[in-house]
Amino acid sequence: MRFAELELPGAFVVELDRYEDERGFFSRTWDTDEFARHGLAPGVVQCSLSRNTRVGTLRGLHYQEAPYAETKLVRCTRGAIFDVIVDLRPNSPTFTEWTSVELDAERANALYVPKGFAHGFQTLSAEVDVFYMMSAAYVAEAAAGARWDDPAFGIAWPHTDARTISDRDASWPDYRPPTA
Repeated sequence: MRFAELELPGAFVVELDRYEDERGFFSRTWDTDEFARHGLAPGVVQCSLSRNTRVGTLRGLHYQEAPYAETKLVRCTRGAIFDVIVDLRPNSPTFTEWTSVELDAERANALYVPKGFAHGFQTLSAEVDVFYMMSAAYVAEAAAGARWDDPAFGIAWPHTDARTISDRDASWPDYRPPTA
């Protein structure tokens, strides 16, 4: 595996090393020791799958509030997504900044999302599966979100004309930083 740190500190794209032959390829997608060597939280407590049937489906921006904040490893296992993270760590030099990565099944790349980030994605193709590995279990009372078009972030989503979004994700209030 190869780890490339993004412009938001602590976030990484994880590329696979492929071992190819006439049958196809083999790649290791998870190695606790390898993640730990890069200083990344290697614990996995829960895994989830999101199936999306339409181009332009938008999910997020989601996060869990402390003390239930979670680290995620996100991989698109079918189709392709425009994956977005927003730094919501108040003491970070990149607080409220966002970045995006295209994840797709062909490359089998993944996005490592540290604690303190909001995460969301928009599908770039129909029939998309997104697989999540999380460091903490889902806690409904800690579930939080920021609106996909919140002016505090100014995210440039790719599909503006074809969008499918849940009422919940469309109605998050404007982001307000936590008070000390």
